[in-house]
Amino acid sequence: MAESGEDKLIAVARHLAKTLGRTDTMTDEFLQILTSFDGRFSRDKLSDKLSDDDPRSLDLAIKSLNRRISTFLSSDRPIWSDSADSNAFLDAVDDLIRTIRDWDPMAGEKAIATFLAHAEDLLQRAMLRLEDEFRTLIEQSSCADSASIDPRRRNLSFDSDEEEDDRYGEEDRIPVAHPVSDYDIVIDALPSGAISDLHEIAKRMVAAGFGKECSHLYSSYRRDFLEESLSRLGLQKRSIEEVQKMAWSDLEDEIERWTASANVSLRILFPSERRLCDRIFAGLPSSVSDHCFMEVSRGAAIQLLNFADAVAIGTRAPERLFRVLDLFETMRDLMPEFESVFSDPYCSVLRTEAGTIWKRLGETIRGIFMELENLIRRDPAKVAVPGGGLHPITRYVLNYLRAAVGSSQTLEQVLEESNPASARNDSRSSSIPSTSLSVQLDWIMELLESNLEAKAKLYRDPALSAVFLMNNNRYIVQKVRDSELGQLLGDDWIRKHLAKVRQHHTNYQRGAWAKVLAVLKLDGPPNLKVLKEKVKLFNLYFEEIYRAQSTWIVADEQLRTELRISAGETLLPAYRNFLGRFQTLPETAKNSERYIRYSLEDVDSKINGLFLGTSPSTGGRK
Repeated sequence: MAESGEDKLIAVARHLAKTLGRTDTMTDEFLQILTSFDGRFSRDKLSDKLSDDDPRSLDLAIKSLNRRISTFLSSDRPIWSDSADSNAFLDAVDDLIRTIRDWDPMAGEKAIATFLAHAEDLLQRAMLRLEDEFRTLIEQSSCADSASIDPRRRNLSFDSDEEEDDRYGEEDRIPVAHPVSDYDIVIDALPSGAISDLHEIAKRMVAAGFGKECSHLYSSYRRDFLEESLSRLGLQKRSIEEVQKMAWSDLEDEIERWTASANVSLRILFPSERRLCDRIFAGLPSSVSDHCFMEVSRGAAIQLLNFADAVAIGTRAPERLFRVLDLFETMRDLMPEFESVFSDPYCSVLRTEAGTIWKRLGETIRGIFMELENLIRRDPAKVAVPGGGLHPITRYVLNYLRAAVGSSQTLEQVLEESNPASARNDSRSSSIPSTSLSVQLDWIMELLESNLEAKAKLYRDPALSAVFLMNNNRYIVQKVRDSELGQLLGDDWIRKHLAKVRQHHTNYQRGAWAKVLAVLKLDGPPNLKVLKEKVKLFNLYFEEIYRAQSTWIVADEQLRTELRISAGETLLPAYRNFLGRFQTLPETAKNSERYIRYSLEDVDSKINGLFLGTSPSTGGRK
C-alpha cells in the first residue's frame, strides 16, 4: 500500500534527525525544534520510529513524555480547571500507556527494562495525580449536587440532558429538582460534564492497571452519599439487636420511615447509582462497573435489609401485625427492583437476602396469627363480665380481624404459601369458595366462640348466661356483616350465627320467665286461697327478676328492644288472664288492690326498664 503524505513527511523528519543528530543530545534538540514547528512531529512519534528495538528510542520517548507529564504534575492548580490542560494531560498519559505496552514484550533486555522502570515510575506518579483529580471532581460535583438532591423529596427528576458549556461546575449548571407524580424516574446524581470527565479518568486508570484504586476511590465517595441520603430520610443506622430493643411505639414510627426510605432507595437512589456507575465506567469490562456498584450500594442495602430482618425475627405479638404487613407489602412490591437493580453476579447475595427476608416476613405474619389463636385460647374464664355484657376479648378480636382484612389480598398470599385452602379440612357449607384466609378466619371465630361458651358457664343464672352469649354473638354477627369479613366468611356463616343468637334468645326467655309463668298458670276452677298465694309469689318473683335483669346489660339497642318485646309478649298475656280470673272472684272484686301490687301497665313499664345495667326501684302500687 502506498504511504500517505503524512507518513512520508514523518519518514523524512526521522531521517534528518538521525543524520544531523551526531549525539543523543543533538537529536533530542532537533526533535524539539520539529515538535514546536508542527504537532505531527511530536517527540514520541518520531522517537518511537527511530528503531523498532533501539533502546534509545524508548529513552527518548520516555524523556519526552516525562517533560509533557511533569508539567502538569508540578502544577498546584487542578488540571481539570481547564479543558485544554486536561485533554493534553490525558493524551500524554495515553501515549505513556501505549509506549509501555508496546515495549513491554522486550523487557527482557536490560537497557529496555531500565527505561521501562522509569516509565512505570512516571506512570505511577501520573496515576496518583489522576486519583487526586478524580477525587477533586467527585468531591466538587457531590457537594454541588447535595444542595439540589434531597431524597426526602420522594418525587423528583433532574434536567441533565441540556447542552453544557465546556465547564460544568458553575452555579447555573447545577441540576434543579422538579416534582413528579411517581417513582418511575432516574436522576443524574452528578452533572453530565463531571460524569464525562470522571469517565475519561477511569478509562486511563483501568488501562494502566489502577482499576482497583479507581473503584475504591469512587465507591467510598458514592457510598457516603447513599448513607447520607438514608439519614436525610430519617432512617438511622441500627444493629439488629438495637432494633429489637426499641419500644414498640418508637419501632412503629421507624417502620413508617423505613417504608418511605426503601421506596426512595430502590426506585430512585439505587437505580440512579447503577446508571452513574454504568456511565462513568462505560466501555470498560462490566465487572468494573458491577463491582463498583456493589461496593457503593451494599452498605445502604444491608442497612435496609437488616432493619426488616430485625422486625421479622422479633416478637410476634398480635398488635405488630399491621406494621409487619407494611414491611411485607413493601418488600413484595420492591422485589422486582431488587431483581433488576442488583442483577449482576456481585450483587447476587443482596438479591438472595432480600428474597429470604421477604419470605421471613411472611412467616412472621403466619406466626402472629398463631399467637392470636393462643391469646384467645389462654384468655382465662375466671371472672364473669358484669351484667352479661360484651366481653373485651370479643371486641378485641373482631376489631382486630376487621382491620386485618383490609389487607386481605396480602394475607391470602401469605397464608396460601404455607397452607393452601384446598389442603384444609373446611366443614363449612359456604356459598362462596374457601380460601386460605377464610379458613383461617373461620378457625379463629371457632376459637372465640369456644372461649365465650366457657366464660358463659361462670354465670349461675342460665338466663344471664344466655344474655351474655346473645350479646357477644350479636356483636360478632354485626361486625362480620358490616365489613369484608362477611364476604370472606360467607352468607351461610352469617345465617348460622344469626340462628345461634335466636337460640340464645329462646334460652333466655325460658330461663328468665319460666318461674313467673308457672305461678300465673291456672288449673281448675278459681280458688281464693290459691289465687292469693299465687299473687304473693308473682309479686315476689317479679320483683326478684326485675331487680336482677335491670342490672343486666344489652348494649345493642335493637336487641334490647327485641328482648323487651318478647318478654312482654310472654308475660303480659298470662298476667292479664290471671288478673281477670282473680278479679272475677266475689271476695276480691271490690278490693283487688289489696293484693295486686303491679298493674299491667306497671309490669309493662318495668319490662321496658330492663337491660340498662342500673340499680332499679321495685316500687309498684302503694
